[in-house]
Amino acid sequence: MATRQLARSVVLQSLYEWDFYAKKEDLTKILERNLLEFAPDIDEPDFAWRLMKGVIDHLEAIDKIIEKAAPEWPIAQIAIIDRNALRIGLYELMYADPEEVPPKVAINEAIEVAKSYGGPNSGKFINGVLGTVYKQLQEQGLRPAEAAKVEKKEDKKE
Repeated sequence: MATRQLARSVVLQSLYEWDFYAKKEDLTKILERNLLEFAPDIDEPDFAWRLMKGVIDHLEAIDKIIEKAAPEWPIAQIAIIDRNALRIGLYELMYADPEEVPPKVAINEAIEVAKSYGGPNSGKFINGVLGTVYKQLQEQGLRPAEAAKVEKKEDKKE
């Protein structure tokens, strides 16, 4: 498994555990333990840490984007794996450096991690939501990083 793909899997597992226990556990300790257990020789552990920190730093905005893109699925009703695969994918799509993780790579990686760990329809669901967000960005003529700035400004107005 490629280093970054492994890092995404470990971050997903860590977010799953954290989310499962109602976000009451220390996510840093969870990720630290999971990296040692599942990826002890990973080449880029800092990628996993940046990914986790990015998701957490933008969690509220990411969840709002999910609610807008999938209005028939309230956040609490989305399976924990799917919810966190979406969070990782949206973080990489909206906030990560597109030179480091191009938008289509962010979408594909989120789909693959959801297929690996989620249910039989997880990949389709993730693809649908992330595809919708990406399409909206293109229609608005925005690059993902620009759209994230627009989202922040709109949130401040509310």
